[in-house]
Amino acid sequence: MTCAARLDGDCYVLDGEKTWISNGGIADVYTVFARTGEAPGTRGISAFVVFADDPGFSIAERIDVIAPHPLATIRFDNCRIPVSRRLGSGGEGFKIAMRTLDIFRASVAAAALGFAKRALDEALHHARARPMFGNHLADLQLTQAAFGDMAAEIDAAALLTYRAAWRRDVQGLPTTKEAAMAKMVATENAQKVIDRAVQMFGGRGVRVGEITESLYREIRALRIYEGATEVQKLIIARELMKA
Repeated sequence: MTCAARLDGDCYVLDGEKTWISNGGIADVYTVFARTGEAPGTRGISAFVVFADDPGFSIAERIDVIAPHPLATIRFDNCRIPVSRRLGSGGEGFKIAMRTLDIFRASVAAAALGFAKRALDEALHHARARPMFGNHLADLQLTQAAFGDMAAEIDAAALLTYRAAWRRDVQGLPTTKEAAMAKMVATENAQKVIDRAVQMFGGRGVRVGEITESLYREIRALRIYEGATEVQKLIIARELMKA
C-alpha cells in the first residue's frame, strides 16, 4: 500500500492511487485505506470515507475483466478529507479491513453457491431433454455420476457458508476461520460444478449468450477477490495454530 494520508489541521490530505476498486467510477461513497504512519507496517494504516465529488478525487482508469464488473483505478491529488470522516482511530484501518473481510468472504461464498446451483439446474434440465443413443443424456451412468459429484459439492459448500453466517449473525462469534473455509470451498466447488455443466452442454456450453458460458466467466474471479484460495488456506492454518 503506497497511497498516503497526512494530517493537516482538521483535515487529512490524501495523495496516490488505489487500483482494482470495485464499483470504481459508479459509487458515490468510497472507503479508502491509506498509510498515515502512526506505526510501522499494518499498524500505520487508517480508513477514511471519501465522496466521489470531493476535490482531488478522480477516476484514473476503467478496468475491464472477463465478466462484467465495474472496476477502476482511482486517484487522489491533494484530496482533503475532514478528520471526522476517518473511521475509527488513527492506525486502526487494518483491523477494520480484516473484520470486514470476514463478512465479505461469507457473502462471496454465498454468491458462488448461487452460481453453482444455477449451473446444476441448467445441466439437469438439459440432460433430461437431450436425446442421446436412443435415450437421453441423463440416462447415461457417467452423467448420473457427474450429477452425484455436483450435488455433494454444492451441499458441502452450502453447509460451510451457512455455518459462517450462523456463527456471526446468530451466535455473535468470531468467523475468520469459518468464513475462509466457506469462501475457499464454495468458490472452488462452484468452479468444478460449472465446468461439468459446460461439458454436458457440449458446444452449446461455450456459446456466447448461454447461461453456462456466462456462469463460467463469472465464477473465475470469485476464486481470486476477497483473498485468493491460496490466501484462505494460509488463514485457516494460522487460525488452527492459535488453538
